[in-house]
Amino acid sequence: MLEVERDGVRITLTRREGAGRPLLIVPGVMADAASWQPVVDALEVAGPVYVLNRRGRRPSGELGGDYSVRTEIDDLVEVLDEIIAVEGAQRGVDLFGWSFGGLVALEAAAQRPAAVNSLILYEPVARPFGRHVLPALWEADKAGDLDRVVEIVNRDVSGFSEEYVSQLRRSAVWDVLRRLAVPLARELTALDQHHADLQELGRLDLPVTLLLGGENEGVPPYGDAFAAFALALPRARVVTMPGQGHLAHAQDPECLARYIDQALEVRREAEARLSQP
Repeated sequence: MLEVERDGVRITLTRREGAGRPLLIVPGVMADAASWQPVVDALEVAGPVYVLNRRGRRPSGELGGDYSVRTEIDDLVEVLDEIIAVEGAQRGVDLFGWSFGGLVALEAAAQRPAAVNSLILYEPVARPFGRHVLPALWEADKAGDLDRVVEIVNRDVSGFSEEYVSQLRRSAVWDVLRRLAVPLARELTALDQHHADLQELGRLDLPVTLLLGGENEGVPPYGDAFAAFALALPRARVVTMPGQGHLAHAQDPECLARYIDQALEVRREAEARLSQP
């Protein structure tokens, strides 16, 4: 495990052993390093694989009083610099971000492009994503009703059916989701308050792969958010994953790992071509 401290807050990462260029995974809301471990286990990359436990996820520290998306970006920049120092990764880190973590990864790469070798963004989101649920979310948060928070994010944000949510409630995953839901109201509020200049971010001179679950193509909310990023990043390589939605890391981690491996292989092949005389 790697630890970074910024502004008195502990930020932790898991690490899978490896030799070569590091890969850093940045989860979104309602997820932590443990929930991404099945993907890590299925990856075939040779280098070390890190997964960030963002603020609000144990054993990392709390969100902090002045929390914003900028807080997350600055955390990630600090983490990138630390990984490069620890690994001696002079050519940078391959950076993967999912959902909320995709936006943070893109913003951090724009702030510290020399630290990033390539970007893979799986259905990133930006404002006004989730705005319509914020009043209900804060009401549940203030009441300490984490069950209600989990219901809202699954039914009213992600669009899952009542039957799906009922089955989820009866599963062992529900207690994990309740724990991960603690910072959700503040995270989605921060997302809604963050003005991401996607056109400016689109000028970033880095190889970018955008991953889209086939079930979300053209379908709100994730398909709409994805389309905005794809439009702003016209040089990005867009890859659709048939049969997948927004939760491939939980529902089909082996499949998602294959797409990540393929994106990194495409990048390696491009580098090899450029290095030829």
